[in-house]
Amino acid sequence: MIERDDIDLIDVCVPNHMHHDVVIAAAEAHKMIVCEKPVAMNTAEAEAMVAAAEKAGVANMVSFNYRRVPAISLARQVIDEGRIGRPFHYRATYLQDYTIGADVPQGGMALWRLDSRVAGSGVTGDLLAHSIDTAEWLNGPIARVVTHTETFVKERKHADTGKVEKVDIDDACMFLAIFANGSMGTFESTRYARGRKNYNTFELNGERGAVFFDLEDPHILQFFRYADPDTGKKIEDHLTGWQRIHVTNFEHPYMGAWWVPGCTIGYEHTFINGLADFLAGLEGGPAFQPDLRSGLRTQRVCDAVLQSAREGKWIEIPE
Repeated sequence: MIERDDIDLIDVCVPNHMHHDVVIAAAEAHKMIVCEKPVAMNTAEAEAMVAAAEKAGVANMVSFNYRRVPAISLARQVIDEGRIGRPFHYRATYLQDYTIGADVPQGGMALWRLDSRVAGSGVTGDLLAHSIDTAEWLNGPIARVVTHTETFVKERKHADTGKVEKVDIDDACMFLAIFANGSMGTFESTRYARGRKNYNTFELNGERGAVFFDLEDPHILQFFRYADPDTGKKIEDHLTGWQRIHVTNFEHPYMGAWWVPGCTIGYEHTFINGLADFLAGLEGGPAFQPDLRSGLRTQRVCDAVLQSAREGKWIEIPE
């Protein structure tokens, strides 16, 4: 139970298997909620969490912090302005390499993400949840998916018991997606990409232009300028082509709170930007997104991805 009256906000940053109970208790105690991703172990848990928060009427947010990377927010602005036009292809990668060694244990305080009983899934919930949220924020809902997953190291010593146990999480996941707008998507995530530490990228190709982003170069948005967003006609000048936008001008998203302009944008500020937007929403600003209901949407896609891997077929995503 959460009973203290001097606490107004609960930050749910515990391992995934505890999210459900903490969020439910916080909602029943009428506390505001900040929840880490993935929202829950599965869709059923996430639905119960959303129902509790909405019944209590408490403000809530999910920490899909990459929406608050200035370059990604600028990509959203470019898309909303019609500079990409009709979308054709979306491709995302999220690659790391920290679990390649067979001697890396599973479980415990440090590596609970490798224990399915605590994490729920592997790279799908941990990494691809970010990619899915970003993709749907930029390109609209995913309608259906088909997936393959792989567990490269089948057994690992458990940090808590010292026993060698079966590994049930997905070390790698790749899936094809069809978006509701008709565009095609490819998603790949792994912790076995030697040399990649946090390689989170996306590219969206459209009729009028394209955007590309790489989290390992976070202050840069690449934009392919091809057609005028108002007329749709090809721009006939020598500035057409790929452009690297250094996202540090005060006209760019979140730069009004950034100092010093020109410095490499810090990863930690994505969380600060999110909390600032959340507080602004409490003071009458735009309602914060993503909230728990938005996180439920991402959970549904993650569950469909894992279901497709188990069943080897296309899975439709409920609206």
